[in-house]
Amino acid sequence: MSSYTTGMAMDHVSRRSLLKTAASAGIMARLPETALAFQTTGQVTRELATGPLQEHTPEHTIKFAVIGLDHSHINGITDTIRRSGGELVSVHSTNPPALAAFQKRYDGVRVARGEDEILNDSSIQLVCSAAVPDLRAPLGVRVMRHGQDFLSDKPAITTLEQLAEVRRTVQETGHIFGIMYGRLESRVTMHAGALLKDGAIGRVLQTIQLAPHRVNEDTRPDWFWDPVRYGGTLCDLGSHQADEFVYFTGSTVAEVTMSQVANLNYRHRPNFQDFGDMLVHGNGGLGYFRVDWFTPDGLGAFGDERTFILGTEGYIEMRKTIDIAGRSGGDHLLIVDRKSARYIDCKNLALPFGPQFVEDIVNRTQVAQNQAAALLATELVLKGQKNARML
Repeated sequence: MSSYTTGMAMDHVSRRSLLKTAASAGIMARLPETALAFQTTGQVTRELATGPLQEHTPEHTIKFAVIGLDHSHINGITDTIRRSGGELVSVHSTNPPALAAFQKRYDGVRVARGEDEILNDSSIQLVCSAAVPDLRAPLGVRVMRHGQDFLSDKPAITTLEQLAEVRRTVQETGHIFGIMYGRLESRVTMHAGALLKDGAIGRVLQTIQLAPHRVNEDTRPDWFWDPVRYGGTLCDLGSHQADEFVYFTGSTVAEVTMSQVANLNYRHRPNFQDFGDMLVHGNGGLGYFRVDWFTPDGLGAFGDERTFILGTEGYIEMRKTIDIAGRSGGDHLLIVDRKSARYIDCKNLALPFGPQFVEDIVNRTQVAQNQAAALLATELVLKGQKNARML
């Protein structure tokens, strides 16, 4: 053994012995960093994200309606459009309890006698929906063919056949098929995108996303447990992660490398999928994401969602919903580059999606959401779901 190797081995043993001795004596906290060979070279700085801190007064107004109230996400979608210049004209639903709750929340909203009453109203420019997932794409096609734009909860499309029809209709009508991915309502995610655009960590190489959710079994409707209705766990939960992958890497072409799903715990729900993960690759980078329904009741959020972005000159971690035993609330961003390590608090930033989407409807632009990118993200999870190995 060379003297260099021997020295390294002795140094490793000495360091380990020092740590054990210091810990047992209760003096670890009193040791200066310079006494240890593995001390950090700098400190993490804390800062507030720079950018718009409040949403600007809407420059445009539109009239919109809602069809389908089968998921509570419709409330967030409706609120976003209303505060962005949208006037809620009417609502239609075949779900009486949900309709009653919606009327109470939005006092004075007119209840349409049927879907056609909304689709045939030429004054309505946008239709929003959180219908049962397998009904969303067919509804969006009908909406666009009636001369209106569409904004759906995710998953907006549950089969590749539906995707083909949506793409065909978008091409033929020139109307918008918007999908309300979680990124669009996440301040930290949007700020991360701005940092990447400025080259903060160089060229993006890979995204890694962990997206656990709480199942809330007793409150779920029957369709929630049927993958034919909700599309499967990769199609459903994974749609958020696929959208982030496309957004952060800038990929315009992408494919699924590997995908798998499982029912690991809900055997009394034989068709349910409580776990899934995927590897993807595109012309802008690589990606991996895992989704599951195993958030424990003790967590103070629906899930401890995290995203990691690896670049050629640094990396970013986002703690979107909660930082357990750490800083309060959500929207936490940590970034390490060639110069420093920083923590950025993003919770006070404005959310640009709503005003931009309304402007897109008025101006026939694609600022809020690129149509091709939104559908590419959907294509990835649909392919991943269809070809997933069942564990």
